[in-house]
Amino acid sequence: MPKPGYPTLAEATRIWARIGLLSFGGPAGQIALMHRVLVEEQKWLGEKRFLHALNYCMLLPGPEAQQLAVYIGWLMHRTAGGIIAGLLFVLPGMVSIMVLSWIYAIWGQTGLVGGLFFGLKAAVLAIVVQAVIRIGRRALKSRAMLAIAAASFIAIFAFAVPFPLIVLVAGLIGYAGSRAGWPGFAEAGGHGRIGGTQVADADTLLGEETPDHARVNRAWALRISGVLLALWLGPVAALFVLLGPGNVFSQIAGFFSTMAVVTFGGAYAVLAYVAQEAVQHYGWLAPGEMLDGLGMAETTPGPLIMVTQFVGFMGALRDAGNLPPLLAGTLGGLLSTWVTFTPCFLWIFLGAPYIERLRGNPHLGAALSAVTAAVVGVILNLALWFGLHVIFTQTREIAGFGLRLSVPVLSSVDLAAAALTGLALLAVFRGQMGTVRVLALCAGLGLGLRLAGLA
Repeated sequence: MPKPGYPTLAEATRIWARIGLLSFGGPAGQIALMHRVLVEEQKWLGEKRFLHALNYCMLLPGPEAQQLAVYIGWLMHRTAGGIIAGLLFVLPGMVSIMVLSWIYAIWGQTGLVGGLFFGLKAAVLAIVVQAVIRIGRRALKSRAMLAIAAASFIAIFAFAVPFPLIVLVAGLIGYAGSRAGWPGFAEAGGHGRIGGTQVADADTLLGEETPDHARVNRAWALRISGVLLALWLGPVAALFVLLGPGNVFSQIAGFFSTMAVVTFGGAYAVLAYVAQEAVQHYGWLAPGEMLDGLGMAETTPGPLIMVTQFVGFMGALRDAGNLPPLLAGTLGGLLSTWVTFTPCFLWIFLGAPYIERLRGNPHLGAALSAVTAAVVGVILNLALWFGLHVIFTQTREIAGFGLRLSVPVLSSVDLAAAALTGLALLAVFRGQMGTVRVLALCAGLGLGLRLAGLA
């Protein structure tokens, strides 16, 4: 029997809607918000249980904050609770990004809207640099982890090694290093304490015991997995059969389905992979446009990886075939969102009942630590890649002996963009200004520079 005060599904739905509407600030801010609301305010679950769920989500590909919402929703109210929590976490951002994508497609490169996005680019660059430093401080606590981060950066920045391969190799090194007892490969333990208030599991609505529905049930796991696999891969297979692998919708479905499987390490690592492939391989959008999309995702609620909707929108918009471009863009954006987030429900519903078997495994923890270290190098690559295309209008490639290195044309420096980026960095690191305030400040300054004819 539920404890007195245990929320009904309708009451929980209102809580999840509130979290979805307030989930600004990227993964760290969203996780902190959930902790404040669910642990400190509502006392649905305690500190240890929250961290245990979070560390499990960190093992999975895709956005850990959204997966954490699905996990806790399922833990509280079974399958329906997980689906409601996950959908409400995504829905506000999905609607916001779609509206902004239409505005961008119609007016994005001209007038006031262009000025706003010019300013957002500088803010986004500063925020990504901040992410490198924040994650690096947490992850690079030994020479082994530092070496993995450096090797990952060189591999992706100078040699264009695919991100999935970097993650796979890093995880195998971490696992092997732990098994061999090498110094520097001890389990890092994932996240530390998150909130300002410690709440014991025994003092919460869930308590310390595992709910009956959270115990391993292979029949349920197989049924729910089959349904989710059909919902995810059925449309992908249909597009490949009906339209062929060269069609833009098939490419969007195939690429983002692959991304959903291989992108470990959090939102910024996913963005590095998306930027590399969507811009350089598929040509769906330009580097500056990728920054514009990231600016949209930073300023709207929901997962940061919702930028994939903008990428799918722009890719289909420019290869619409017989469809009206805006309709094609809308379908492309919705398709990318579907194949990005549907697997997140699968990972939780299939794996969460087995979570206790993963708990406390030091070798698995070491593999995760090594992946996180590799992600630091990948995000540093993302920051430099963004910086090249924000501050300089032209770049050139140095190639040979396996090397593929982009370098700026120094004479093409954009002084207004460089000054605005410097101001954004000062606001973030010296002024300790929050993400939303930095974005608003830079958007306003970008608009002012555009009106003054300086940008």
